[in-house]
Amino acid sequence: MKKNQQASMKTSRHKQQISDIVDCVGERILDKETAIRQVIAALLAGGHVLLEDRPGLGKTTLAASIAQVFGLDYNRIQLTSDMMPSDVLGVSIYNTETQQFSYHKGPIFTQFLLADELNRATPKTQSALLEAMAESQVSMDGKTYPMEDVFFVMATQNPIDDSGTYALPHSQLDRFLISLSLGYPNEASERQIYSAAYLKSMKQSLPALSNAEQLLIWQQAVTEVHAADEVLDYLQWLVTQSRKHPHIQQGLSPRAGLGLFRMAQSLAFMDGRDFITPDDVTKGFYPVCRHRLLTDDGRLADEYIEDMLDSANLV
Repeated sequence: MKKNQQASMKTSRHKQQISDIVDCVGERILDKETAIRQVIAALLAGGHVLLEDRPGLGKTTLAASIAQVFGLDYNRIQLTSDMMPSDVLGVSIYNTETQQFSYHKGPIFTQFLLADELNRATPKTQSALLEAMAESQVSMDGKTYPMEDVFFVMATQNPIDDSGTYALPHSQLDRFLISLSLGYPNEASERQIYSAAYLKSMKQSLPALSNAEQLLIWQQAVTEVHAADEVLDYLQWLVTQSRKHPHIQQGLSPRAGLGLFRMAQSLAFMDGRDFITPDDVTKGFYPVCRHRLLTDDGRLADEYIEDMLDSANLV
């Protein structure tokens, strides 16, 4: 009985801490609680996030705010078409005195990286960044350099119909755990953005409500959240439906299915539970699928994702 009470108190404590973090970021990014929770869930699950939106909707502010409240080192790379992989990963420079090459690490070596306008970089530079994301290391001159224990990438991209963009191939999109679009705030929130108090608050950093050590503990705890067979049946049913759908080019891969499981674990953990419910799977399904599923004519499969979730309610 005493162990159950201690576990309950511990669960309640981290739930409140994460709720405070969501609220703190929500004071900066108005009317976007769902998106904030999804990004934090991806961070807790050890995944990376892709944001696709028009300029000026708060993508950079969201990234900086989450880095600040988690107390993480933060770098931002503004990607352009003339950038080389070395601008991201770093470069080896020959030292004439020692007659040896020394590696100067690039901006990717941080805990929280914002890769802004990823699809403006050339495929070669995109590939270098995404390889580091997948392997959590950079190889240079025959040596391997590991990333930080906490390594989280939030990448933004402009809509693919914008000029001067290089669409990410499907294999690289699959490296992102989730994809989101913030969209416009509601009228009341947008009106608040114009206020003097809000503009003044934007000049101040948010308080650090956590740190890298605590985040690593939470990430480990997320992996211990369990799922009953019935919940796993539901998750697998959704994955299978994506592969059978007549208007979807290619269904979810096993990696995507595992990503959905990790996302559901993280959402359950944020709600203070050590078990997954079908609702956790449902909440994670759309952001996990959004960038992975395309229709047979090349469009995002948003409408069919919703259809699959609606069909699940009838099963």
